[in-house]
Amino acid sequence: MASEHEQRRLSENAMPLMEHLRELRRRLIIVGVSVGVGVVLCFFFASDIWGFLVAPMNDALRANDAGTMAILAPLEGVVTYLKVAVASGFFAATPVIAWQLWSFVGPGLYSREKKVILPLVVASTVLFVGGAAFGYFVIFKYAFGFFLSVTAGTAEAVLSMEAYLKTATRLLLAFGLSFQLPVVVFFLARIGLIDARDMIKGFKYSIVGIFTVAAVITPPDVLTQSLMAAPLILLYGVGVIIASIVSTKKRD
Repeated sequence: MASEHEQRRLSENAMPLMEHLRELRRRLIIVGVSVGVGVVLCFFFASDIWGFLVAPMNDALRANDAGTMAILAPLEGVVTYLKVAVASGFFAATPVIAWQLWSFVGPGLYSREKKVILPLVVASTVLFVGGAAFGYFVIFKYAFGFFLSVTAGTAEAVLSMEAYLKTATRLLLAFGLSFQLPVVVFFLARIGLIDARDMIKGFKYSIVGIFTVAAVITPPDVLTQSLMAAPLILLYGVGVIIASIVSTKKRD
């Protein structure tokens, strides 16, 4: 089995590295074009997308009678809409990005493993969207209201559009990427680097790692960090099950 991959690798031309780099460039161009198309299309709906993105904060501001969203610089509104279009373009191109990523990795797998590329693309896309949705509908809903309630009655919030967009996109991206854990586990288990025993043995260290990651990429409060850590721990458990099924790691 291992020799099949080796024979295919050796049968390539005399400069396999250059071929590899050309293939990478081709796929990056495809990703760039798809993101560019997404950005152009999303620009025409930037106002609607912004309205959807800022809705949780506006709800929290009204609920706490805490202040308003504001433009703090002459060009901030226009620049924010441009950034919304760029972020939305990347988000819309997620399936293409996932397809190009796994198609690039695919040749490194044995031929019989290439059939999992499509399921991996679907899983990556669904998990990314699911993670972003969890951040939007759960974290935004509870965290923003909590933050504003702390200073309600003592200070009025005047929130910059650009600053809010930066915070919101960072959180959505963090949740989308962190929810890729089962896919990463599948890949590592399939190439024989880990198995379920490794994951169970390292569970206590993983808990520390999960809470550390949550502390780094979320606001500094226990509520938000716990809300992020909880689904990641659940996904880690799913990863244990996946590793127990698909791992090719050999033990003595």
